[in-house]
Amino acid sequence: MEQKQLPIPKHYKSENVGSVWKVNYEERLKDAKEWSMTHSISPSSEDRYKICLIVIDVQNTFCTPEFELYVGGRSGTGAVDDNKRLCEFIYRNLPNITNITATLDTHHPIQVFHSLFLVDDNGNHPDPFTLVSADDIKQGKWKFNTGVAQELGIEKEYGQRLLEHYTGELKKREKFDLTVWPYHSMLGGIGHALVSSVEEAIFFHSVARYAQPDIIIKGRHPLTEHYSALGPEIDTDHKGNKLVEKDDTIIRKVREYDAVVIAGEAKSHCVAWTVDDLMQDLEKRDPSLLSKIYLLEDCTSPVVIPDVIDYTDAANKIFDTFAEAGMRIVRSTDPIDKWPGIAKQVSE
Repeated sequence: MEQKQLPIPKHYKSENVGSVWKVNYEERLKDAKEWSMTHSISPSSEDRYKICLIVIDVQNTFCTPEFELYVGGRSGTGAVDDNKRLCEFIYRNLPNITNITATLDTHHPIQVFHSLFLVDDNGNHPDPFTLVSADDIKQGKWKFNTGVAQELGIEKEYGQRLLEHYTGELKKREKFDLTVWPYHSMLGGIGHALVSSVEEAIFFHSVARYAQPDIIIKGRHPLTEHYSALGPEIDTDHKGNKLVEKDDTIIRKVREYDAVVIAGEAKSHCVAWTVDDLMQDLEKRDPSLLSKIYLLEDCTSPVVIPDVIDYTDAANKIFDTFAEAGMRIVRSTDPIDKWPGIAKQVSE
């Protein structure tokens, strides 16, 4: 494994991380080729010790101030600070990162967690951040909007029964009540795109290392939520029919790579759900694989809505659970070859 850390390329501007702009691919192509030659960076296919970096939902909708679900953390600048460190981690460790995989939360207007899906007796839709419980559905406070049934290719009765089943299963499994989220990560919209600075860093890595990035699309099915990159919150309808198949891409990465590094947003939601699903799967298959997973604690932040909700403590608690299971909690600013487990590999 290559142990050296590189300097930060001149094109990278940390002050631009919190804004949206067009990546100049042709310029970055030239820069990356020159960078590769200057620093004798070999193709990723030649790596003997293979590291996969997985970035969870590093999209404008979550990471750019004033977008729909910006993750500010307690500081208010959480996601921007996280992505500054993430970009610098990628550039400094370019020779060490074999593959970069990005998940993209991906939505349409008519989905179970968007207001169009639900109505009250007067035909009004719920406001963003409304929590819809199983009791709310049973009592008729909210019901399926039959006006969208044909567009979804389902019967009106099916939609209502599905909603009853769905909220009931969330309650049974002790998950969060159905949350009506603001429209976000809309497919084809600017909020769906990767943060510009992170996209640029991934492209630079791809050119410098001849490494094709992988993209995982999650969240498109209209009848379920999809926090985790491995699978949805509820995967069957009231008839027992499968809604979404499990995606084993990240599980395969853990098997195939020597180390898998995870960062992204939000620490309390999509990162936590993804890592928790991963932990549960690996504990059943092969618990020894858990030690391959490294969580970049300084490149992820929890959801905090001032004076409303603060998930910081809950997020920290579940990360403690991941560490107890055998995963490694590390910082992006520490040299990779000093991380536990990887340090041993290097010394050998």
